[in-house]
Amino acid sequence: MPQTSVRGQQMPQSPIRKLVPLADRAKERGVKVYHLNIGQPDLRTPQVALDALKHIDRKILEYSPSDGYKSLRLKLKEYYHRFKIDVTEKDIIVTCGGSEAVNFAFMACLDPGDEIIVPEPAYANYTAFAIACGAVVKPVVSTIEEGFALPPIEKFEELITPRTKGILICNPNNPTGYLYTRNELNQIRDLVKKYDLYLFSDEVYREFCYTGAPYISAFHLDGIENNVVLFDSVSKRYSECGIRIGALVTKNEEVKKNVMKFCQARLSPPLIGQIVAEASFDTPQEYMLEMYNEYVERRKFLIDGLNRIPGVYSPIPMGAFYTVARLPIDDADKFCAWLLEEFEYEGQTVMMAPASGFYTSTELGKDEVRVAYVLQKEDLTKALFVLKKALEVYPGRTI
Repeated sequence: MPQTSVRGQQMPQSPIRKLVPLADRAKERGVKVYHLNIGQPDLRTPQVALDALKHIDRKILEYSPSDGYKSLRLKLKEYYHRFKIDVTEKDIIVTCGGSEAVNFAFMACLDPGDEIIVPEPAYANYTAFAIACGAVVKPVVSTIEEGFALPPIEKFEELITPRTKGILICNPNNPTGYLYTRNELNQIRDLVKKYDLYLFSDEVYREFCYTGAPYISAFHLDGIENNVVLFDSVSKRYSECGIRIGALVTKNEEVKKNVMKFCQARLSPPLIGQIVAEASFDTPQEYMLEMYNEYVERRKFLIDGLNRIPGVYSPIPMGAFYTVARLPIDDADKFCAWLLEEFEYEGQTVMMAPASGFYTSTELGKDEVRVAYVLQKEDLTKALFVLKKALEVYPGRTI
């Protein structure tokens, strides 16, 4: 039998999706599963987007331009200008979700053996896409004790070698919910400038900042305009994960030229998705405010509830809609599987993402889970109660 590729063997499983077969079997047994594992908002997609989908009137569903429809890129430009991100439609390339933006950026900027420095815990697909293009992730580990704040910048500089090509940040952060401060971002900017590195910046969650401080984009950092490659998506802000529309934004002409070759090779981003996404930028501000307030309430409710469970600790996330919580358990991978395979309380159980999958080292995050507060408070109440009951009887409880 032919051998599979080393690349395929090295690709990590998704900590978010790898337990789906177990969840499916639990549901087949009649168990209610509360999904806290995945960032799939339960809020209704904006009506303007749903109306655009319903009223598509075309005789042919054709290819779109490889960089996306100009009308959508113009809408994106206007949207970015609201956040004082000074780009033109020519700086924007529409992608098949934010994930493709990451993938194409790595393929366009990194050669096999090149290194990127990434604060961890980090979104697992960064490592997956780095492996796909032969690049190496060099982690700088943040800790739950420090609320997942950016580690000292000296830790970044210690990792820089002749093969270092970039630093990757996610702000607000997935999976921790941490929001980088102006001082932290200025330190990263200075390092990027000093060593002429790329700054890959995932800013998918910019609508979800809870500190009251102004949102800071990588494009707000002076002197590195040509070093920045920004990743974006409509998935979270408009509850449109399924339309698979994202964007790669950069002023670097060589990067754009390289990315476009990959865009042409995959032909075009989704036609239907672009129609829906373009309409979404006309979403009333009332929708955005209601969504924001709902997540503020859920965040407080979840964090308070987690920290009331004996042995559980979660810092307060300042952005996105995730938190990483420490549990009194021996192994989060085993615990999350046990919840789905062996445990139920009054016909209910909880699905979470083991945090080990968000670290490069398999020894880290063993007693941590990522929890997404994407369910209404009534369901969060039940999920927290089920989690408390599960921890009381879990055979691998540590305290």
